[in-house]
Amino acid sequence: MTDQGENLTQLLRRLSAGDEEAAQVASAAYGELRKLAARCLRRERSGHTLQPTALVHEAFLKLVANTRAEWRNRAQFYAVAARWMRRILVD
Repeated sequence: MTDQGENLTQLLRRLSAGDEEAAQVASAAYGELRKLAARCLRRERSGHTLQPTALVHEAFLKLVANTRAEWRNRAQFYAVAARWMRRILVD
């Protein structure tokens, strides 16, 4: 696991524990979240009104608002993020 991956996992665990300063996870995960958003949008109809950046922001707000989440690792975080992105696109 890379240093970035380890840092992200640590930030996620701190976020789960209620550490508001751990919201740094946004910058640590932004690149990968943007790739996920672009993949989700490629599967959608053409002319969709959301751009990858907006989709990332919407999904991230849902992720951090979920105070009951117990983030175990970055793979789980990205899987849940992808699920939220798909839900946002469906809505």
